Amino acid sequence: MLKGIEIRANIDQNVQKILNNECLEFLSQLERRFGGIRDNLLQKRKERQDQINGGILPEFLESTKAVRSGDWKCLPVPQEIQDRRVEITGPTDRKMVINALNSGAKVFMADFEDANCPNWENSIYGQINMIDANSRTISYTSPDRREYKLNKDVAILFVRPRGWHLNEEHIYIDGKAMSGSLFDFGCYIFHNHQILKNRNSSPYFYLPKLESHLEARLWNDVFVFSQEYLKMPIGTIKATVLIETILASFEMDEILYELRQHSAGLNCGRWDYIFSFIKKFQNYPNFILPDRSKVTMTSPFMDTYVKLLIYTCHRRGVHAMGGMAAQIPIKNNKDANDAAMEKVRLDKLREVKAGHDGTWVAHPALIPIAMEQFNQNMKNANQIDYIPQTPNFSQIQKSLLEVSKIKPGDITEEGFRSNIVVGIEYLEAWLNGNGCVPIFNLMEDAATAEISRSQIWQWIRHRAPLPNGKPIDINYYNNLLSEEVSKLEKAHPKSTTLKQAISIFNNLIVSPTFIDFLTPSCYNAIVSSEKVNSPSGSAKL
Repeated sequence: MLKGIEIRANIDQNVQKILNNECLEFLSQLERRFGGIRDNLLQKRKERQDQINGGILPEFLESTKAVRSGDWKCLPVPQEIQDRRVEITGPTDRKMVINALNSGAKVFMADFEDANCPNWENSIYGQINMIDANSRTISYTSPDRREYKLNKDVAILFVRPRGWHLNEEHIYIDGKAMSGSLFDFGCYIFHNHQILKNRNSSPYFYLPKLESHLEARLWNDVFVFSQEYLKMPIGTIKATVLIETILASFEMDEILYELRQHSAGLNCGRWDYIFSFIKKFQNYPNFILPDRSKVTMTSPFMDTYVKLLIYTCHRRGVHAMGGMAAQIPIKNNKDANDAAMEKVRLDKLREVKAGHDGTWVAHPALIPIAMEQFNQNMKNANQIDYIPQTPNFSQIQKSLLEVSKIKPGDITEEGFRSNIVVGIEYLEAWLNGNGCVPIFNLMEDAATAEISRSQIWQWIRHRAPLPNGKPIDINYYNNLLSEEVSKLEKAHPKSTTLKQAISIFNNLIVSPTFIDFLTPSCYNAIVSSEKVNSPSGSAKL
């Protein structure tokens, strides 16, 4: 089984610990069994995008009407994840893992996806940190000699692997890069399933970027195979699916049905959802969105998506999780900080009142604010028993695509400049191995960077109006880009990757066709850099 596996990266004792022969054999089985199905599903994504570009808008599937109308429920989740009222998310670096587990949140989602740059070091050390966290042996000593270790009571660990669209370019199987999803999932489940069993716990996951129930079916098949391979009872694995694409919002019931033995509910992945909305309707001038700050959860298409998710989850007996609060504390400006924290409070109050069973925050300081709203308004572990009135699905289908017509003043120069800075600064940090970056008092990850660059592309393509009524064009973008680049160069005089980040960002904007995701361009640059700097090259097995 090990024949045909190539590790195209530096191999040290940490790599050998994670990628031992037994783990490599398991990974190769995952890729050989499911990699081709993944490729077919990714091709279906392209075909569906072509259909949308050609005028066929999303709608509820006639072929799965019986699933939507059927009287079925998902299997119950374990007692330890019945109460998920506040969850914190972040990358998998060692200090972050310890602080997040100690934060007071009910769940910590360790992120191998949008908050992580998957360079080789991050991928391998992230897996080691997961093993140590589950073993309760994780500790860290900072450069200033501060000691970090776990408290007695810690959050429950969930893991988010990469989405189906991403490869793991450091592992080739039969001459082809392995799926990043299968690599992240496979390494984690292989090394942690027995540790968790010994603690009477289970492996919990978040599944990102799904666009159809067929993609959920693939995950379910991966779960079933893995449990059989590792001699785990079927249904041990539980996973929450992030509904962060417009197409998935039309298949929530179907996604839960495919994962009904393994489902832990759905989550409103709000930032990626906005990005998906722009991407999928890239050819439609009537789908232009205003400044990112003005696309709120009360926007018709967002409000409908939330209500449908809560109804669907509770009808099927699983958690309906709320979205991310990306605010971070603003130091040295009490008024601004108070205003930001009030936004968080109102957002979490809206979520719990709507019927969500929990919510996300990006910073530990937000946990008490979110916890207070859920403690005051949700007295039980969750509110899954609350099932809203059956919606009018004909109206829902229309409302999921309802966008207010853009008008002068909806898109501002301030919003345009902010998008440029967020996009470039995030890419610059990503090229240096950091996938989670504080910018303008918000914790930005790949999802918000995607919104930033996709909005500019959309505004230029459709000549969206400025406050003075003039249309946005490439000249307007070039002028603002030049000014913001000058500021960034002064702010980052020692950066060795800023020019590369600017080039990648600009290529995304000026491309005549919409580029699906920004991270693959950066990933290729990182992998190339690692090859140059690697002392040991690659190893074929």
